[in-house]
Amino acid sequence: MYLPTAFRETRVEALDALMRAYPFATVVITGAAGLAANHLPLERVGEALHGHVARGNELARMDGAEVLAIFHGPQGYVSPNWYPSKHESGREVPTWNYAVVQVHGRLRVIEEAAWLRALLERLTDHHETGQPQPWRVDDAPADHTDKLLRAIVGLEIAIERIEGKFKLSQNHPAANRAGVLAGLGERGGEGDEALAMWMTEWGSKP
Repeated sequence: MYLPTAFRETRVEALDALMRAYPFATVVITGAAGLAANHLPLERVGEALHGHVARGNELARMDGAEVLAIFHGPQGYVSPNWYPSKHESGREVPTWNYAVVQVHGRLRVIEEAAWLRALLERLTDHHETGQPQPWRVDDAPADHTDKLLRAIVGLEIAIERIEGKFKLSQNHPAANRAGVLAGLGERGGEGDEALAMWMTEWGSKP
């Protein structure tokens, strides 16, 4: 990944925050037919990522393979009209702000039922938070749950390297950054509020 210094994100808390807020990752692997991408929610547990796929998924047959997991954070178009400097000099162009985290690691396929059930319980409890009546794995009939558990495998990606790129207008003066925040607020498109929030919270380095 192209990583200019201004956009290189190394703060552990920032990388973890993005992976927690945007857990639906793209997992890229080189298989028998070449590059393949799968999409699934992942959770970070210590120095590993955990997830699961159907037994028919190619990832279920790639134990030991090298993989790349990409977590896609907030993103959006930035108009040069939002920069005060554009109205002074005209020397600004459109761009795109975004935040992503890439995790490189080694895949382990897990078939242990207890491990899988514990993973599903954690994921369900996390994503059901905020529901009026949170659904739990135990709510389904035991025979139905056991049947579904036999149809999936667990995935553990041992983390070897993490790279973060937070392109959030850090390369612009404060007035331009404020202009982008104002522009996002005025546009109010899908994802604009989240992008503005990430610009405010993580768009400047200490």
